[in-house]
Amino acid sequence: MSYQNAFNPVLDRRSIIAGVAGLGAAGILAGCSGAGASGDSGAAAFKIGSMGPLTGPAASYGTSVTGGAELGCKDFSTDELPLVFKAEDDVADGEKAVNAFNSLADWGMQALVGPTTTGCSLAVAQEAESAHLFMITPSATAPDVTDGKTVVFRACYNDPAIGVHSAEWLAKNFPDEKIATFHNAGDTYSAGVHDAFLQKSEELKLDIVDKETFKDDSATSFTNQLTKAKSAGATLIFAPIYYTPASVMLTNAHDMGYDVKVMGCDGMDGILGVEGFDAALAEGLYLMTPFSADDPKNASFVSAYKEAYGELPDQFAADAYDSVHAIALALAEAGLSPDADPAEVADALPEAMTKVKVEGLTGTLTWNDRGEVEKETTVYVIQDGKYVLA
Repeated sequence: MSYQNAFNPVLDRRSIIAGVAGLGAAGILAGCSGAGASGDSGAAAFKIGSMGPLTGPAASYGTSVTGGAELGCKDFSTDELPLVFKAEDDVADGEKAVNAFNSLADWGMQALVGPTTTGCSLAVAQEAESAHLFMITPSATAPDVTDGKTVVFRACYNDPAIGVHSAEWLAKNFPDEKIATFHNAGDTYSAGVHDAFLQKSEELKLDIVDKETFKDDSATSFTNQLTKAKSAGATLIFAPIYYTPASVMLTNAHDMGYDVKVMGCDGMDGILGVEGFDAALAEGLYLMTPFSADDPKNASFVSAYKEAYGELPDQFAADAYDSVHAIALALAEAGLSPDADPAEVADALPEAMTKVKVEGLTGTLTWNDRGEVEKETTVYVIQDGKYVLA
């Protein structure tokens, strides 16, 4: 997802994370080490850094990313390739993110898993490129993060890819629906996904009957937009928006008796935890998101994450975990040792990343030479308060 430096106030994810964030951040900032790492025996270890907002209103996103990366360092550390981890708090601020990057570089970081938010990732990507230090963001979806970079990769789809895959999934599964689109015209993520969705929908001949927009200051009611969509005959709403405005939209639709299918993307993941929202109204909601804590195949990771941080992991934690997995495989593919110079790592890892395949929490991941990931399109539907594969 694409989160800007000025954190959107509607993204007040899970108030219960506040206590956990302090615990998780304290543990993460202290660093962790795997088998044979420098913290254990004095032996050389490969240094993986991470950053995200560990404090402030965006803290849950940053603690998810750094928590997933920390667990990845523990799980993929070996005697031959020990991994040691350290994270910094960037408070979702671009300038602080650059300072955090420099601090991690001074520590000796050889690869970066992060940043978490798009604004920070855009700033740090430039620094990583200039410093020739390998970076993979688990969660920043704006195309400009990787565009034109040689050492910057991502583990999530970019905005256009999310829009394209959403249109393809609807064309395959709901080809006869009359579709209305809702998007936040003032948000890079929402607009980017929406524009790509419309372009692909035209190619696939999906029936788009209405297009509705809003901005953050008008996200307290969607009755007008819903009335227009209903009048246009829309039987399905595609809404690449965040979960807080989505909860308002679903509540408004229920109150006006508008029975309509709704599909969102990864930004809507978390809607069941929105404070004051009747989660029963999310029954039947479709979400294109790469990870579900309810999926039995993820049980071991979910259990380990809950034990470490007292919270269910989300897609951000899973993408970060898969990012560490990819780095570990790429390091082995390149034949690099723990004492490799960061510049040497940056020379070798981009090519090695195009040769590895990660059987990960978020699918089977491969990368092209532009740093973009390919993996399965996964859509869940909420049934009985759980995510079920659609």
